[in-house]
Amino acid sequence: MSEAHDIVRAAEEMRWRLPRNYQDRLTEAIYAEAARIAEKSVARRGTSRRLDLQVRLDRLLTGPWTGLPIIALCFAVVLWLTISGANVPSAMLADLLMGQVYPWLRELAFAGLWPWLAGLLVDGMYLATAWVISVMLPPMAIFFPLFTLLEDLGYLPRVAFNLDRLFHRVGAHGKQALTMAMGYGCNAAGVIAARVIDSPRERLIAIVTNNFALCNGRWPTQILIASIFLGALAPAALAGVAATAAVFGIAVLGFGLSLLSSWVLSRTVLRGEASTFSLELPPYRPPNILRTLYTSLIDRTLFVLWRAVVFALPAGALIWLVGNVSIADRTVASWAVGGLDPLAWFLGLNGVILLAYIIAIPANEIIIPTVLMLTVLVTGNTELGAGAGVMFEAEDDGVRRILTEGGWTALTGLCLMLFSLCHNPCSTTIYTIYKETRSWKWTALATGMPLVVGFVLCAAVAAVWRWVA
Repeated sequence: MSEAHDIVRAAEEMRWRLPRNYQDRLTEAIYAEAARIAEKSVARRGTSRRLDLQVRLDRLLTGPWTGLPIIALCFAVVLWLTISGANVPSAMLADLLMGQVYPWLRELAFAGLWPWLAGLLVDGMYLATAWVISVMLPPMAIFFPLFTLLEDLGYLPRVAFNLDRLFHRVGAHGKQALTMAMGYGCNAAGVIAARVIDSPRERLIAIVTNNFALCNGRWPTQILIASIFLGALAPAALAGVAATAAVFGIAVLGFGLSLLSSWVLSRTVLRGEASTFSLELPPYRPPNILRTLYTSLIDRTLFVLWRAVVFALPAGALIWLVGNVSIADRTVASWAVGGLDPLAWFLGLNGVILLAYIIAIPANEIIIPTVLMLTVLVTGNTELGAGAGVMFEAEDDGVRRILTEGGWTALTGLCLMLFSLCHNPCSTTIYTIYKETRSWKWTALATGMPLVVGFVLCAAVAAVWRWVA
């Protein structure tokens, strides 16, 4: 105690020896030194051409009237480059894997194995995997580098800045805009990207709602169905415009549903206040090409593709089995389609579509081949396909003929586009959601919520369509 007392007395004596205004003088000295450091370290407008350029760009890219239109234009260009640029490499991969390797492998398998085993391995497992690789790999190999390029350039933080107020109003995080944008390439990658959100509650909102972003596996279905059924409702000269407008409308609807579901979640099971965060707008900088390629191709593209392939193998086997295993002189597919037809009719769909989404859950890329296979199987027009239980593709005219003979109408096409937007995530995304959340509860919510929304939307559209007709 005496030692502590001595220390206090010494401090008091030292205080009385200092000048009375020493605190003011010390504060002034600190501010003067801070000003000197700032003057030396911080660039000011008019003194740096690079800073002046960045200020002008920020006024354009984050302006209240220009920021959002530029975001829409930028991502429209990215999606157009992805969809258009993937056509050639996808066709080349399809020709290699299904045009050259598949016939050779099929002939070899049927020559050395039991027919049922050869069909299961080649017509089922190999064909589904080849389809996933040929359709999924090229778009991801284009989209992810472009997305990473925008990230390295410093534009993506500006996107989050522009959309932060909108997401904040629905109880979500501004960075959810980035995870949604990543979801347009692949929902599994969008779920992983939610790691950038620090708040656990808002990270869960971003994960659960990411499926409303149309991934690259769903764009071909949207474009094909819109061209065949909805474009045909317009005059021939405007058919392409009508189909494009329909697909764009579905994408905008997905964005709106993501905001609406975020608002509902933030006020129910994920109730809480939206967190605030300091968003640093980094300087614009040239990208590191090697790092961009590594991050996009290795960390994202191949990682997601490998998971998709793992799930595509058993899906291919299941697709082949339901098309080739018979019970009482009818295939399992025929029984399943017949049982699903009443529910499907209520939703404006048909049993083939519902069964296709059940057995092709590993990848949206194989939905159309599965639908075509099941349609020719149920209608008995197997000469239009590649054999019983074998997935195949056809030109637009061939697809139109097959689906029309299967009883499809414009209502079926419209409801399929809605259901393609609002249905359960693919198995790769479901598995990724569980890995990120470590919770079956949140995984089940993320899987079931879009499915319920899809059922409600399709049923409402079908009811209105039939009432008007």
